[in-house]
Amino acid sequence: MSGDNYYFGDSVTMHGGRDNVGIDKRQMVSDDASAASAEMLAAVQELLRLVEELRTRVPAASARTIEDSVPALSPDTAAQPQDRHRALMAIAGIAATVGAVGQPVLEAVNRVLGLLGGQ
Repeated sequence: MSGDNYYFGDSVTMHGGRDNVGIDKRQMVSDDASAASAEMLAAVQELLRLVEELRTRVPAASARTIEDSVPALSPDTAAQPQDRHRALMAIAGIAATVGAVGQPVLEAVNRVLGLLGGQ
């Protein structure tokens, strides 16, 4: 049967008229979302502070890995989720290998991962 039409998702057809708005799905950001964003921002900032401290206490190769990972964690960066996860895992690995010195960083990484939903 030729000429069949299949539509998936939203479809809007308007013919003339004025003040057309289109689709208004009434999607709103709840206060819980903004609270979660503030919590995430605070957790990431704390992690970045701890990572800077750790960077000065690890071998040069590990310090370079940390430096390479930090941009993916920055709140100003639109990093892909897999890049962010990879950076968190790299930092966690380094923190785990240095023992007690890395423990606060490891805890901060776990806190961020928890807020991200365990990505």
